[in-house]
Amino acid sequence: MAPPQGQMRPGRQLAVLGFIFVVLYLLVFFSGGASGSFRDRLEPKLGLDLIGGTRMTLEATNNVDGKPPTAENLEEARQIIENRVNGLGVAEAEVVTEGNRNIVISLPGENRNLDEVGSAAELRFRKVLKAADGSGTAAPPAATAAPPGSVTPSGAASAPASGSAAPKVSASASGGQGGMAPAPSASATPTPSAPASAPASAAAPSASAAPVPAGVEEQRKAVEQKVGAAAWQAASGLQAPADLSADPSLGDKLKPFSALSPQEVAILPAQMQFNVPTIGCAQLDKRPPASISDPKQQVVSCEGGASKYLLDKAKVEGTDVDDADAVLDQTNAWVVSLDFTGDGQSKWTALTREAFTNEGQACDASALGQDGKCRVAVVLDNEIVSSPEIQAVLTGNSQITGSFNQKDASALAGQLRYGALPVTFKAQESQNITATLGASHLRAGLLAAGIGMLLVIIYAFFYYRLLGSVIFLSLILSALLVFGALVVLGRQIGFTLTLAGIAGMIVSLGVAADSFVIYFERLKDEIREGRSPRSAVPRAWVRARRTIISANAITLLSAVVLYVVSVGTVKGFAFALGLATVLDLVVVFLFRHPIMTMFARTRAFLSPRVSGLGRALPARSQQAQSRNPRAKEA
Repeated sequence: MAPPQGQMRPGRQLAVLGFIFVVLYLLVFFSGGASGSFRDRLEPKLGLDLIGGTRMTLEATNNVDGKPPTAENLEEARQIIENRVNGLGVAEAEVVTEGNRNIVISLPGENRNLDEVGSAAELRFRKVLKAADGSGTAAPPAATAAPPGSVTPSGAASAPASGSAAPKVSASASGGQGGMAPAPSASATPTPSAPASAPASAAAPSASAAPVPAGVEEQRKAVEQKVGAAAWQAASGLQAPADLSADPSLGDKLKPFSALSPQEVAILPAQMQFNVPTIGCAQLDKRPPASISDPKQQVVSCEGGASKYLLDKAKVEGTDVDDADAVLDQTNAWVVSLDFTGDGQSKWTALTREAFTNEGQACDASALGQDGKCRVAVVLDNEIVSSPEIQAVLTGNSQITGSFNQKDASALAGQLRYGALPVTFKAQESQNITATLGASHLRAGLLAAGIGMLLVIIYAFFYYRLLGSVIFLSLILSALLVFGALVVLGRQIGFTLTLAGIAGMIVSLGVAADSFVIYFERLKDEIREGRSPRSAVPRAWVRARRTIISANAITLLSAVVLYVVSVGTVKGFAFALGLATVLDLVVVFLFRHPIMTMFARTRAFLSPRVSGLGRALPARSQQAQSRNPRAKEA
């Protein structure tokens, strides 16, 4: 006989739940990416805070208007950074974008130094037009003679650059052509040849000929107000590095420039950065990323922390480099070999010819090498890697050499090989976690989750008795669903379980307990109103269902909003909370209500001591007797 219309069939809903479990765990054990023993296949993908590793958050910056980068540029930067990380031989690296300006790099299970991964790696080749003292003091640069240097085709620059590894440049000659000679070792105190009173023709063309963006102009006005009108006017009138020994009063006027921050110095015109002696390399070296990235402008940069160079427009760029590899040279030292593109090779040859002949006398005496030839600075981001003298017109490829080990050379080659980032970044957060600490976090998280579930179960059995078994079984099924989903999602979309994710699942226990309380208390209300337990179950479900859905929907909405607006590990918390909430609803509809319908048909359900309905059943009996006095007298 068919059941009455509207009567549910709990067996069907339980069968649907069973089908979901079968499909889910078939994916767990046999889907793509499942390998190893059954125990290995049951392991979810754990985050670095549970197994140790490295996480770095990079924030995109913009020095002009502060606006976030476009989505296309951010995605391009993410792909380049991912290629760089993979180029280091790192397995299972995760590089993701967060929000509209952040990129997060996660390397579970391995502690690595990622400081250079997010550097812009904008390579520029620029002629050195002038050199000046970069100490930032009021003393004029001391004149020194250029020391002898190597003129062999494979010579390397010996001027130290900032950093532990001081790279230099050499060029491999083709067809007997000479290479780039080393920079003079005395470049820290270059020979001045253009005093303050030198004619304007000796100065290089102005670097500020191009229109200045409105945002930069406003910042320059703020700097002008900070240093004062007298100092700004004196600096604007300089045509060459000021000789303060000839005019001591000029040093007092220019002194306010020494108090400017690197960010404020970065927005000054290049000629002012170079000509004002109180602006030193300590300020120039700390300018924000991409401060000298414009290839169409003359720029100022330092070498060795004490030499300040005025550099020409970039005639050869990193995009002209076809390939870069870390190789061993003839002296068994690690170098970075650069192969130019066809068009890039033509540009490189033209640049070396221009420098070799000192075309237009653009390089003054302070910038020339020992043989009177121009020098070409190799600029990576804001730093001069080296500035060797050009000994001949070069038609071959070049090498960046220095105190490299294999790791450093490979990292630099990877930056150049995969191209410059379209967006500049600064490190917001860097975190290294040891495997031991990660294991401790995992044990603590699992212990907290176990204690939370145990307390809920104890309370359920104490207060609801037989109904507590429904709560217990529901939590077990929900936990199995969440666990299986974590394993599958870890393989399919790369979701990693973190300590914050475990916290989200613990919070979801409270949400699940609330839905039980709502359902069971509605059930008691129905029984107190005189309905039998069997008829009270479906009516209580109808009344509680909307409240349960509303409560879970609010929790789910909160998790979605938190996931969208948050960064870092908070995203893991929000995702785990949302996932557990959705699966709890599945258990509510496919297990809790059907199993309660089946329990309502048992005798134990009618016993107040066993069912956990408490005083609801005696109250119903008293109401029934008061409505039927004859039954009471009998």
